[in-house]
Amino acid sequence: MKLKISSIAYHLPAFVEGIDVLKSDNPDWIMPKILEKTGIITRHIAAEDETAVDLAFKAGTKLLDDGSANRNEIDLLILVTQSPDYVLPSSACILQDKLGLSKSCMAFDVNLGCSGFVYALSIAGGLIESGVANKGIILCADTYSKYIEKDNRTCRPIFSDGAAAVLVDRSETDDIGPFEFGTDGSGFDKLIVKGSGARESNGVTEQPACTLEMYGSNVFLFTMSVVPKSVENLLERTSKTLEDIDLIVFHQASKLVIDTLIKRLSLDVDKVFTNYESVGNTVSATIPIALKDAVSQGRLHKGDTVMIVGFGVGLSWGATLIEWSMEK
Repeated sequence: MKLKISSIAYHLPAFVEGIDVLKSDNPDWIMPKILEKTGIITRHIAAEDETAVDLAFKAGTKLLDDGSANRNEIDLLILVTQSPDYVLPSSACILQDKLGLSKSCMAFDVNLGCSGFVYALSIAGGLIESGVANKGIILCADTYSKYIEKDNRTCRPIFSDGAAAVLVDRSETDDIGPFEFGTDGSGFDKLIVKGSGARESNGVTEQPACTLEMYGSNVFLFTMSVVPKSVENLLERTSKTLEDIDLIVFHQASKLVIDTLIKRLSLDVDKVFTNYESVGNTVSATIPIALKDAVSQGRLHKGDTVMIVGFGVGLSWGATLIEWSMEK
């Protein structure tokens, strides 16, 4: 796909929640055991009046203000989120106005979680390569913390709030692809916010509090059943081996998940980038945030081949290869 990533910016909420807060709120939690599985020491939590749209606006503003693109040049805006401001209208429409983009810019939401960035990259590539759009911004933003109760041992130690903004542009070479996608909707209820839509409203005006439910063991088994095969398929389709890949960026699910994938695929640990320790699991934003950090830390350079793999809620997964063209 003749598409390139030209720039990345991200924004994390100011409030940082450490494991000491979790222990204070839940004295019965055995934090060493939780930390052994998650590997997440600190997470960023949005303020009570701060939404995913607010975070996306700040990330998008950072991207546009660094001179990477003129606002009038952007004719595509994709927002990947599962915590929109409203059921309708699309939050991307709100962001088009807030960011000061042209009214000729198409803007829409993609309701996907942990695989969402890979999907959005494919959609943007198709629109740009076909000539429908010329230059686009992918925004990934979520505030899962608003769906999580304080005593939710499964979700609270993992999920973090944040947003990333990615500028995508036409390339003269095939820098991105091919893509591997898949869906197993039979597991839709293994990671779900119940009471959040029409299915459970039954005409009731006042809805119960929307709470996130995750069946961790089911999601873990799903991940181990699809991700290794997806990686193998991608390598086979491109006639590459793991030795040809300079860096692998998985969705930053948790230490247990990524460590197990490394073992299952017999990966060189030095080729796998992680930042979940200090950032947490920011859902759709984990991969672009990790890409930005990898560049900043000198782990990803122009000309490198990087594999990105997203997986999770849906249940859904996606992977692709990128010939990295972005300078530091």
